[in-house]
Amino acid sequence: MSRIAIVSAMHPELAAVLAWLPQAQTQVVAGREFVLARWHGQEVVAVLSRIGKVAAATTATVLIERFDVQQVLFTGVAGGLAPQAQVGDVVVANAFLQHDMDASPLFPRYEVPWYGRTHFATDAVLTAALARAAQTALASGVLDAQAAAELGLGTARVQAGLIVSGDRFVSTLAESQRLQQALPEALAVEMEGAAVAQVCHDYGVPFAALRTISDRADDAAHADFLKFVERVASRYSAEILERFFAQRAA
Repeated sequence: MSRIAIVSAMHPELAAVLAWLPQAQTQVVAGREFVLARWHGQEVVAVLSRIGKVAAATTATVLIERFDVQQVLFTGVAGGLAPQAQVGDVVVANAFLQHDMDASPLFPRYEVPWYGRTHFATDAVLTAALARAAQTALASGVLDAQAAAELGLGTARVQAGLIVSGDRFVSTLAESQRLQQALPEALAVEMEGAAVAQVCHDYGVPFAALRTISDRADDAAHADFLKFVERVASRYSAEILERFFAQRAA
C-alpha cells in the first residue's frame, strides 16, 4: 500500500491532525518525530518540518528516502497577499515560487538555477482531491460560531492559486505591498512550501498543499496568531484531511 506524508511547520498547526491518529508509532530521524499511523486504512506519516525552506527540504527528503512516501501533503497557515485572500480562507496551491530566490545576473530573478523555471506546480490530481475535501469541510460548518465571532471571521472560501515561499516572516504592510506588486498572481506567502515542491519535483513524488490564511502579512500579522492557528487553522486541516482520506477509502 502507498504511504502518504502529512507535513506542517509548527506543532499547533498539526495538533488537531495528530488527534485523528490513534495507535500511532513514532520514529525519530534527523531530530524529527515521524508519526506512523493509518487514516481510513491509508498508511500515513505525520511530521513537523520546522520553520523555513532548508528545514522543510530536509524533512521532505527524509520522508521520501527513509519512509518511502509516494505522496506528500503540506498543511498549515499563510499570510494573505492578494486582496481576495482574506483571513479564514483556505488556499489550495497549484504552484509554488521562492520569492527570495535571486541569482541575477546569472539567472533571471526568481528562477531556480539550472532548473530553467520559477514555478513548481503541484500535482493536479492530488490537488483537485484536496480542494474537493476542503470544499466539503467548509460547507459542513467546521468553525464554531464563538471562534468566528471572537476572531472576526466571515464565511470562509476555498481558493486555488500560487503560493510563494521565503525565509522571512512577512509582517509589514510595506513588504506585503512589495510582494503584491512584484508577484501579483500570488495569493499567499509562507516559509516552506516551495522547498518541498522542489524536492518532490526532483524525486517525481506528487505534492499538494493547503494553507489557511491567518493574517494579511502586514503590521498586524502577529495579532492573535497562535489563537487563530489553534482554534481555526489546525481544526480546518484535520477536518479537510478527514474528508480527503474518507474520499480515498470510498
